[in-house]
Amino acid sequence: GVWMGVHRDPANLVKTIKKLRRKDDISPEVSVVRDIREKELRLYTDAGRVCRPLFIVENQQLILQKKHVNWLGQGMDDNGEPYKWEQLIKGGIVELLDAEEEETVMISMTPQDLDTSRLQSSGIDPHNDEEFDPAARLKAGINAHTWTHCEIHPSMILGVAASIIPFPDHNQ
Repeated sequence: GVWMGVHRDPANLVKTIKKLRRKDDISPEVSVVRDIREKELRLYTDAGRVCRPLFIVENQQLILQKKHVNWLGQGMDDNGEPYKWEQLIKGGIVELLDAEEEETVMISMTPQDLDTSRLQSSGIDPHNDEEFDPAARLKAGINAHTWTHCEIHPSMILGVAASIIPFPDHNQ
């Protein structure tokens, strides 16, 4: 990389660059990585990097709303404008992250994990009122309370190529 300069408030600079990327003022493929230990801010713009889409979470809530899903299904928004995948990215609902940037975010596996985490942070036990079901799927406890992103679907963590393999989580 090329050393570009020095900044007095790197945390604010990272926040500003990410806001600009989410508003499509900066290309969505640009990765912003702040390495606190090395005191560096790295911007990756090289072609060919593998980026994967994730829903953006703010204040422990998905930015994606039911209206966005309906607009995608219809192919247009309420104003009659075309609404496709690009509008989710340009609207700051979906963000493309590469491997370097993934190391600096907290990714929730499902929206239900966000709800569980929100309830736990408010002091409510989300599993308290459920009856014991021996056949129920057990889930690990959630300790993180500051999610920044959410998986679109848990199988997406493996990537597109691995998602077409039947039973990828079973050993032979």
